[in-house]
Amino acid sequence: MNDILIPFEELAKALENILLKRGFTAKRAQRCAHLFAKADLDGVRSHGANRFLLFLDFIKKGLVDPAKEPIALSQLAMFERWDGQSGVGNLNADFAMNRAINLSREYGISCVTLQNTNHWMRGGNFGWQAVEEGCIGICFTNTIPNMPAWGGSEPKIGNNPLVIAIPRANGPVVLDMAFTQFAYGKLSIAKAKGEQMPYEAGFDTDGNLTKDPGAVIDNLLGLPIGLWKGSGLSMVLDLLAAVLSGGNASFEVGKSGHESAVSQVFLCFDPKKLELTDWIETKSDALIEDLKSSATFMDKSVRYPGENTLATRNVNLKTGVPISEKLWAELQNELDS
Repeated sequence: MNDILIPFEELAKALENILLKRGFTAKRAQRCAHLFAKADLDGVRSHGANRFLLFLDFIKKGLVDPAKEPIALSQLAMFERWDGQSGVGNLNADFAMNRAINLSREYGISCVTLQNTNHWMRGGNFGWQAVEEGCIGICFTNTIPNMPAWGGSEPKIGNNPLVIAIPRANGPVVLDMAFTQFAYGKLSIAKAKGEQMPYEAGFDTDGNLTKDPGAVIDNLLGLPIGLWKGSGLSMVLDLLAAVLSGGNASFEVGKSGHESAVSQVFLCFDPKKLELTDWIETKSDALIEDLKSSATFMDKSVRYPGENTLATRNVNLKTGVPISEKLWAELQNELDS
């Protein structure tokens, strides 16, 4: 599966034109396509164009409604609940984080929740959305059950991705992680390439740890990070998402057989409003300087979350975004159909 380099604007425009043929308005098609393409631009290929054809299939099946936008269920000062109306997941999340940013400007802190929404694709986009506005952003989502509770032999909890983003002049700190050792998007890419994962990724049908991405995908038995600790933390985030939004928990999402009607939470802190600006930069820089001074076991450097994103983005803007040749051909077929 060879890669070709596609200029970022060309990739985004191709996705946008496909969406225009699927009932999107011009503005929503442009923003949705930009969010997909930005994942590839930043090197998160598992949740960019690689997910686009599946996204189109969800539209075709009626699981995602391109025309629906969030409607308010409850607005109580710094806390708001919204119904995503089965709309476009990344656009709903973009909207919710924008609401959280605006509320934090007024109150200092905010919490915006979504029920009945869809997969947000690359969650890190919404952490970057916050830090690009100078805010601290935290967001998390539940998913279809794709991970066992610790000691279990069937998928009962989601890998429930978590994003924590902290602004910093010398490079934001942006953690974007799922609670399985590897996100299912990465497993799918490795499976397509016929590769094994570098570490145990989950369990096979006999309960043995395996590096085979296909076995993990088929069984939906991803390995929780931190073993029982990751399992517990993922369950708690699922509960919080369901309680704060009034929406589905992972076990309810799973009843449909599709990852739709999920619940999400978006938190935001405005350092200016909270009078944190006197020390946020010095504290961040001092911590990272100490981190980077760490001795290592191999000839490697220690990195903080999100450190390579800006460098990857700049390279891909200059040279083009890597896209598999097969995927690019499939996207061209969608344009021509």
